Amino acid sequence: MEFLRKLVDWFWEGLNVLMTAAMLLMIALVFVNVVLRYGFNSGILSTAEVSRLLFVWVTFCGSIICLRQRDHLELRLIENILPPTVLIILRRFIWLLIFVCCMMLIWGAWNQVGMNYYNKLPLSRIPVAVLYLAGVVGGIFMGLIAVHRFFVISADRVEEEETK
Repeated sequence: MEFLRKLVDWFWEGLNVLMTAAMLLMIALVFVNVVLRYGFNSGILSTAEVSRLLFVWVTFCGSIICLRQRDHLELRLIENILPPTVLIILRRFIWLLIFVCCMMLIWGAWNQVGMNYYNKLPLSRIPVAVLYLAGVVGGIFMGLIAVHRFFVISADRVEEEETK
C-alpha cells in the first residue's frame, strides 16, 4: 500500500513539474517572439499556436490539481445548519454531479478528438485533436477524483482536517 501511495505522489509531483515546464516554455516562446518581432522585424510563426496548445493543457492539468487539493471555488453557506447525515448525502450528491459533468466533458471532448484527428493547425502542423485531448484527460482524472470522494467518505473529512 505504501508503494502505491508513493506512486500516486510521484504522479502528482510529475504533473506539477509538467505544468511548470509548460508555463516556462510558454513564457519563453512568447518572450522570444516579441523580441524577434520588435527588435528584428521577424518572428517565429508557430509560437502563438504552440502557446495556445500549452495553455489549454496547463488549464486542464491545473483544474485536476485544484480538484484534488480542494482549491476550487466552493460555496459552503448551508453546511453549518445541516445535520451531519444530510451533509454526507449532500456531499455525495455533489460528487455524483461532478462525476456526471466529467463524463459529459469526456464524451464531448472525445467526439471533438475524433472529428479533428486529421485537421492540423495551419502553422505548426500539430493535430487539432491534441487540443481536445486535454479535455479527455482532464475529464478522466477529475472523474476518478469524484468517484473516489463519492465512495470514500473519509476522503472529505481527512482533507478538511489537513486544510484547517
